Amino acid sequence: MQTIKMGDTTTSQVTSAVNNFYDRTMLKAARPLLVHLRWAQVRDIPKNQSLVIKFRRYSLLAAATTALSEGVTPSGSQLSITDVTATVAQYGDFIIITDVLQFSTFDPILTETADKLGQQAGNSLDQLCRNVMVAGTTIQYASTATTTDTVTVSMKLTRNEIREAVRTLQGNNADKITRMVNATDGFNTSPINAAFVGIISHNTLFDLKDETGFIPVEEYANKKDIMDGEVGAFDEVRFVMTTNASTVTGSLTTVHRTMILASDYYGISRISGEAMKNIVKPLGSAGTGDPLDQRSTSGWKATFVAKILNENFAVRVEHGVSA
Repeated sequence: MQTIKMGDTTTSQVTSAVNNFYDRTMLKAARPLLVHLRWAQVRDIPKNQSLVIKFRRYSLLAAATTALSEGVTPSGSQLSITDVTATVAQYGDFIIITDVLQFSTFDPILTETADKLGQQAGNSLDQLCRNVMVAGTTIQYASTATTTDTVTVSMKLTRNEIREAVRTLQGNNADKITRMVNATDGFNTSPINAAFVGIISHNTLFDLKDETGFIPVEEYANKKDIMDGEVGAFDEVRFVMTTNASTVTGSLTTVHRTMILASDYYGISRISGEAMKNIVKPLGSAGTGDPLDQRSTSGWKATFVAKILNENFAVRVEHGVSA
C-alpha cells in the first residue's frame, strides 16, 4: 500500500477529471490587493555581500537667522545623520504533487500550482511589510478615544480625522509621495501626482463614502495616474483599498488601523538575484528518496525585510467601522 505523507497534494484534494466534461477554467481565487510595498524606498543588497542593509537619513539644517559680521567667517554647520539597519531574512513554502494526480487530471496542475504559490508569496511579503508599517509610533485615535481599547464602533474615519492626520504630517515636514514602486517590472518606480496615501479596508471605504468632500475615483478630473486599487480622495490624501489592511481586536470593537503615508516613511530590501524564486523539483529528482518517481514539488523562496525609516512620516489612525 502506498503511504501518503502529511502535506502531499493527491487526488483526494484535487479530484480526477477523467470521464468528466467540465469547464476547465478554474475559478479565480480570492486574492487580496497587494499594496503595502508600493511606496517604500527600495535598497537591494548585492549578492555575497551581507544580510544587513543600512538606510541613511540626513537631518535638516537649522535656519541661519544670525546676520554675518563684515569680514568674520561664521562657525558653519555640521551634517547630522541617522543610520537605520535591517537584516534580510528568507521566507518560502512549497507543495508536494503526486504522480497519480499529474497523470489523472486534465488540469494544468503545475501551472496552477505556480500561480497559487506566486499569489501566496506576494500575499506573504505584503503582510510582512504591513506588520512593520503599522508598528509606527505616530498614532491618532479617532474621536475621544485615547487607546486602542477605548475605540468604539461609532468612532469612524471621518473628514476631520483625515484632516488632522494631514496636519500632523505637514507639521512634521513630511513630503507628499510622488513615486510608486511597480512590482510588475522588477520594483522600478513610476511617477504619480503628489499626495499623501491612505491604505484602508473595504469596511472603512463603506463609511468614507458618506463623508462630505470624499471624491470617488470615478469622478476624478484627471484619470491618467490612477493607482491600482485606488478608490477615491479627500483633501490631500488618495486612498487605496485592500482586504489586507490592518485590524486589531480591541476591548469594545474590531479596530481598523488606517495608514496615512508620506514619502520615505519606510524601506524594503532584498538580496539581488535572490529576491524571489520559483523552484520546481520533478518526479524522481530526490533520487533514492523518491525511488518510484511518485512525488514532485513546486515552491517559492524569497529574501525580504521592511523597516520604518522615519516615524514622523506616517500616521496610524485607529478607528471603528459600521457594523
